[in-house]
Amino acid sequence: MNKKIITAYALTMIFSANVQAQEKWDLEKCISHAIENNLNIKQQEASKEQSAVELSTAKWSRLPDLNGGASHSFNFGRSIQADNTYKSLNTQNTSFNLNTSIPLFTGLKITNNIALAKLNLKAATEDLNKAKEDISIQVASAYLQVLFNEELAQVAHIQVELSKEMLVQKEEYFKNGKASEAEWLEAKSRVAQDQLSAVQADNNYKLSLLDLSQLLELPSPENFSIVSPTAEMEEYMESISSPTDIYNQAILFKPSIKAAQYRLEGAAKSVKIAKSAYFPQLSFGAGLSTNYYKVAGMKNSLFGSQLRDNFSQYLGFQLTIPIFNRFGTRNQVRSARIQQNTLNWQLEDSKKALYKEIQQAYYNALGAESRYQSSITADKAAEASFNLMKEKYAEGKANATEYNESRTSWMKAISEKLQAKYDYIFRTKILDFYKGVPLTLK
Repeated sequence: MNKKIITAYALTMIFSANVQAQEKWDLEKCISHAIENNLNIKQQEASKEQSAVELSTAKWSRLPDLNGGASHSFNFGRSIQADNTYKSLNTQNTSFNLNTSIPLFTGLKITNNIALAKLNLKAATEDLNKAKEDISIQVASAYLQVLFNEELAQVAHIQVELSKEMLVQKEEYFKNGKASEAEWLEAKSRVAQDQLSAVQADNNYKLSLLDLSQLLELPSPENFSIVSPTAEMEEYMESISSPTDIYNQAILFKPSIKAAQYRLEGAAKSVKIAKSAYFPQLSFGAGLSTNYYKVAGMKNSLFGSQLRDNFSQYLGFQLTIPIFNRFGTRNQVRSARIQQNTLNWQLEDSKKALYKEIQQAYYNALGAESRYQSSITADKAAEASFNLMKEKYAEGKANATEYNESRTSWMKAISEKLQAKYDYIFRTKILDFYKGVPLTLK
């Protein structure tokens, strides 16, 4: 490849109008921004907060409650009196009360409710971590797609420069009578076609940048660009661990597995909660009350005197013993056990799905590595072939069709090498991600 052209092109940006204003984002910054602003993440955060509220509710259920009340009523017409006679009287009645109750024993229902709420909070936290993992992988994929399209755009512009070089040469040959007018016009047409391809490549780059910016919840891709990795490809080439080794590491920390495990543990608590209805329930209650009574047409005691004289207090214990509730408790226990079995199967299914994902990622990585190595050989061969054809074409020993076919083959080889390169990087990064390594580019 013409090094002068590459060097000259590297000194400019594809979109020169926004060069000075663009802010470079690396992969870590993109992932961090997506996690902070992605709407799916925010929904998962809300679910986690809801679980935290439910845990707080379960913890405070041990405390006594306290309720106060007041009422005032009017009564008209005939009513029975203390001497068992009826009399027409208009009366008013005002009452005040304050009462409390404390659960003393609920068959360990409160204890298990708190334990279940804690497990649900842990599961919600892992769901949030899973959402963060998913968005991280999406961002990494979109990021690498931008890099791929950017390099393709560079290749397209290099094609334009090569075509312009050949056009200048053919124009000189045409003026000197060494080339026909048809050859000169064909070279001119090739420049126009390559410029059109370069415009399309630039547009693809812009669209991929737009996709990434939307994934990051940015209002616009304007003044947004990403950092290209500086590491050589050899630094990404490393031995790939076996699927079993990767799985044994992933099973310990993958959020999807941990969330399923917490929900399975919670199902055991749900069984105990259902069984608590078999046990007697004991509670303590206490209260205060007073009232004021007024009869129309009669002398009544003062309001304060009546409240003082009618003041009463009570306290007591209440024991409820379940004897028969139409098999409701038994069926609740059965339902809880069915749910426990279902969650156990879901956990096993999650483990199998994880292993399949790792296996697929492993073989995809191996395939990507093989394609990349083959693409390097194909690129070198295609470049060498094009350089020979270029010399022949310049000397008039090859026609324009042969030259264009050779150049097209070389550019195709370059494109396939770039695709294989970024596919291999992505596949290996996914495998590292399964092992708990953060997604980064050197």
